[in-house]
Amino acid sequence: MAKEQVKVKWLDKMAFSAEVNGHEIVLDAAEKVGGEDRGPRPKPLMLAALAGCTGMDVISILKKMHIEPDYFNVYVEGDLTEEHPKHFSKMHVIYEFKGKNLPLEKLKRAVSLSEERYCGVSATYREAMEMTSEIKVIES
Repeated sequence: MAKEQVKVKWLDKMAFSAEVNGHEIVLDAAEKVGGEDRGPRPKPLMLAALAGCTGMDVISILKKMHIEPDYFNVYVEGDLTEEHPKHFSKMHVIYEFKGKNLPLEKLKRAVSLSEERYCGVSATYREAMEMTSEIKVIES
C-alpha cells in the first residue's frame, strides 16, 4: 500500500506551513480567532482538493475522447454542521463547461468516471457524507 505524507509545521500564532509535493501552503485562521489571515483555512482546502481531483480526471478523460472545452470550471459547495466538531455533511459539485459541440452524453460519462472510478478524494468523501453533482453547459 502506498503512503502519502504531508509535513505541517507551526509558524506562530495560528499559522502553519504545509509542505505538499514540494510546495509550501500557509494555513491560517481568521483574525477574530487569533490568526492573521495569511492563508486559507483547512476545511475549504477539502473543497479545493475535491475540485482539483475530479477536474483533472474530467479533463484527462475528455482529452482521450478528443473533446476540449473552451473553458471548464469546477465549483464545490459544502454544507457545514452547526455543532462541534463542525464538519461537512454534504458536498455538491458543479461542473461548468463552455464551448461548441460539447456532447452532453460524453461530458456526463467523463464526470461519472471521475466520480465513481478515478477520483480518490471523491471516493473518500462519499464514505463520510452525501455527495451530489450537476453539469452546466454554456454554448459559445
